[in-house]
Amino acid sequence: MSAAEAPPFAPGASFQEMWRELLPLGRDPGTGGYRRFAWTAAEAECRSWFEQAAKARGLLHETDRNGNQWAWLGDPAAGDAVVTGSHLDSVPDGGAFDGPLGVVSALAALDELHRRGARPRRPLGVVAFADEEGARFGVACAGSRLAAGRLDPEHARGLRDAGGTTLARAMELAGHDPAGLGPDPGRLARIGAFVELHIEQGRALKRPVGVASAIWPHGRWRFDFRGEANHAGTTRLPDRRDPMLTYANTVLAARKKARLAGALATFGKVEVRPGGVNAVPGLVRGWLDSRAPDHTTLEELVDSIGRAAAERGARDGVRVAVTRESYSPLVEFPHGLRDRLAALLGDAPLLPTGAGHDAGILSADLPTAMLFVRNPTGVSHAPAEHATEDDCAAGVAALADVLEALACG
Repeated sequence: MSAAEAPPFAPGASFQEMWRELLPLGRDPGTGGYRRFAWTAAEAECRSWFEQAAKARGLLHETDRNGNQWAWLGDPAAGDAVVTGSHLDSVPDGGAFDGPLGVVSALAALDELHRRGARPRRPLGVVAFADEEGARFGVACAGSRLAAGRLDPEHARGLRDAGGTTLARAMELAGHDPAGLGPDPGRLARIGAFVELHIEQGRALKRPVGVASAIWPHGRWRFDFRGEANHAGTTRLPDRRDPMLTYANTVLAARKKARLAGALATFGKVEVRPGGVNAVPGLVRGWLDSRAPDHTTLEELVDSIGRAAAERGARDGVRVAVTRESYSPLVEFPHGLRDRLAALLGDAPLLPTGAGHDAGILSADLPTAMLFVRNPTGVSHAPAEHATEDDCAAGVAALADVLEALACG
């Protein structure tokens, strides 16, 4: 369907109704958390929900070459579009709000503009980016990175999940052709501004809505600790080359060095091979997530953690290799846009974040900004993540104000 053939816009289900529709999709009844991993059945349900919500409003729906979903009010080919949205996938046992809040709020904000009688002069788009969390294939913001040319398509197709399935095969099984992965400069050139609403992932925000000032530089590094597999019951302690010892000491070193640097370092994922209870492992593979206020601090921190690992490995008879899997530089959101939005929202507070977002990836290509909705628990990437109904409503109203100012003024 072309933009000219799309039916007139009509408001759809309310924010609360949309939220109730999404809540059960991909939810683990045991933990209460979500497992909406890229190109899985749970994520496919979320994709279907988005498409239905878009079409119910008379929006033009399309899926781009990288799996990102778009819903348009007006003709995107006209250019200078204002786009909002976020993502629908999750981390393992993640919370309900990280990502989906921005998508549901975007659709609700279009409904609010219609109720106000606002008339957009620029195309308005809602996007749900693919594989933002990187929980299955290890690269965060994969959909936006591919579109912006910051992830090599061939490398992306070869990424593997824990079961050995490649990204290319997972996409094929989900009915999407992986041959099309790659930069999409024409699409990005038609966007004049992107504003992402997201739940705050800490406790810094004391008002219902705030504006992001910057995103800390951050990345993921894989640490391979290779020792010698052996029998746990017969191998004397002095004779062991146990990579678990080196890994454990590296985890402790990372915590201490991050604290001293005023930064963050987390080993949140580990694989042990062969993985027998009665076996000394031959390989321990751990993934480091590290973030800092500036590039130099981050670089020095990761280097120092690598040196600590190598020094301990030399004592343990363990070889250590470090591979950077992803990196996002410091994002300083355009001051003119962010300050305009803060003033528009009643001098909303400006605050930085250590969390990565699609808005950060796109910031080098087009004007971007972020709104944060207060999180009273301060917990994110876990089931306790939360935003009150009143704060969600305030977020929708704020986003509608922003879209009205940018697209209707």
